[in-house]
Amino acid sequence: MSAVAIARRFVNAINRHDTDAMSALMTEDHRLVDPGGAIIAGRLRVVEAWEAYFRMVPDYTITVSESYAREDTSVVLGKASGSYVAPDGRRCGTWECPAAWRAATSNGRVEEWQVFADNEPIRALMRESAIPEDHA
Repeated sequence: MSAVAIARRFVNAINRHDTDAMSALMTEDHRLVDPGGAIIAGRLRVVEAWEAYFRMVPDYTITVSESYAREDTSVVLGKASGSYVAPDGRRCGTWECPAAWRAATSNGRVEEWQVFADNEPIRALMRESAIPEDHA
């Protein structure tokens, strides 16, 4: 299977919020690199991080416009979107931003998933939804 096909399968699993399918497509030592460069390593830790993210962004979706590959690495271009749910359960609005993802693959699985996106739209919703300390 080509690197692009593997990345597209991973995107489809993300869009379904199917962490079992995502896990099956990850190497045991899978790494998730967020837009700030923080790394979460290990399949189980990454799955836990995705599950938490899907609770915070329950309709997170990747829309792919283009994808390219060279050997075992692919790049997916498009946009990310979703709504933000505050820790207290309030749905606080929707966001969308252009994004890119890099998938390094090995033996038909994703070894590293790196996200390139401007997280400011969701951060703005998080700031706007914060309950002032004097009202908490």
